[in-house]
Amino acid sequence: MGRHGWNSGARRWRLTALLGVGAAALALVLTLINTLPGDGGSAAGTTRDGDKVHGTPAVPPGESGPDVGWGFTHTQFSADEGSGAATRRVAERLGEQPLPQIQHIMGWGADNPEPVKGRYDFEDMDRRIDFVRESGGTPVVTLCCAPDWMKGGKSGTDNTNWSQEALETAPRPEHFDDYAALAATVAKRYPDVRHFIVWNEFKGFWNDAEARWDYEGYTELYNLVHKALKDVNEDIQVGGPYLVMDSLDPRQKENASPTVKGPWGAMDQRVLDAFDYWNKNKAGADFVVVDGSSYTKDDELLPDEFAATDKFTVVSRWVRERTGDLPLWWAEYYVEPSDADDERDDWSEAHRGAVQASGMIAMARGGTTSAFYWNPEKEKGADCAGCLWTPTDSADGGKPLPMLDLVSRFNREFPPGTEYEQVSVAAGSAPDVRVLADDKAVLVVNTQDRKISTEVDGERFDMGAYEVKWLTR
Repeated sequence: MGRHGWNSGARRWRLTALLGVGAAALALVLTLINTLPGDGGSAAGTTRDGDKVHGTPAVPPGESGPDVGWGFTHTQFSADEGSGAATRRVAERLGEQPLPQIQHIMGWGADNPEPVKGRYDFEDMDRRIDFVRESGGTPVVTLCCAPDWMKGGKSGTDNTNWSQEALETAPRPEHFDDYAALAATVAKRYPDVRHFIVWNEFKGFWNDAEARWDYEGYTELYNLVHKALKDVNEDIQVGGPYLVMDSLDPRQKENASPTVKGPWGAMDQRVLDAFDYWNKNKAGADFVVVDGSSYTKDDELLPDEFAATDKFTVVSRWVRERTGDLPLWWAEYYVEPSDADDERDDWSEAHRGAVQASGMIAMARGGTTSAFYWNPEKEKGADCAGCLWTPTDSADGGKPLPMLDLVSRFNREFPPGTEYEQVSVAAGSAPDVRVLADDKAVLVVNTQDRKISTEVDGERFDMGAYEVKWLTR
């Protein structure tokens, strides 16, 4: 969502000061060894065999479907690092109810994977994939972002520009083939990763001259990456376009869709146009990916935070109408506006959980089959609003938080292929609750900041303020 924490969290190469008379000479030798001809930049710490299979793949190669269910995305700080006791605690908890997990190839905890053309550094990615394997999750890789030399920057392990502007720059067209080759290298290195998302939020694909998305450029890159991945293994599942489904204030007319709208706002027509172009011109897709928030581009929750989640239902149905039977993924979804520092901590955890559950219900009602919670884990500290677990920096860290319980339970009760059913809700309390049910479970959310009494599916019970309750059938 543009502000969702792009930071790499990757290590930075530093030369330790050498003592003694021979220090300068040794440093010069090392520089010559680790610098490629032609001003390629330092290749320290890299290898040529990037496509060598890493570790022990979690599952043998075989057919894998396009649906993965409800999971989360690893961000800058995650449970692959920290106290051994804390990281094991998270892995064991996830192992009880395995979840699909997304990791980007560059940024969000991963270093530059190819700082010099043909020279690779997958140390961070290896560690993240190992954690997904250890915790029993389904690994999903987002192919973003691009090494500096592919987008006009400098080559070399010591030249990676981690500024947000640089990271969010797309590869240049003359390097689209290079990026597709990098994608293939990643697929060969992790043969148990069978689901790939191409790029992230159209980053760098904006046409300034025409004030619209450069959907032609993105689609060209997507098609090349799609082919490269399928050449590695036809069973690899590929999806896009990962557009941000921005909505505008209902009173705004410029760029507002005249048809895809509601009390929550109107869709930005430029986003819909970009989606339609990709959908018409894509080489193929095994699933469709979008992301977005329930609030408007101006951070307005209309008409309120719960009703705003209806946007997820409308947008999901709009996408499904255009893509037929292709499974729909939300790679990111947000229900709480952030501040200038990308912090979302104004709500109580109960309030946050209730609106989050309502958003997941809204996506499911629209036909969404997989969605990923953007985990905002912090590096350290006791407070971590909306996190799935406490920071893993200390031995007593890595403890599950309420949001993990919600995401895990939702994934278990409503997996891909779920057939949802209508359930009765007492007329008097119907406006106060959000409900989702199949033949085995019912999820009920109290949208009020007060205690209520309600009757759902023939069962009468009280609910606390913003309570999220599960019923069995």
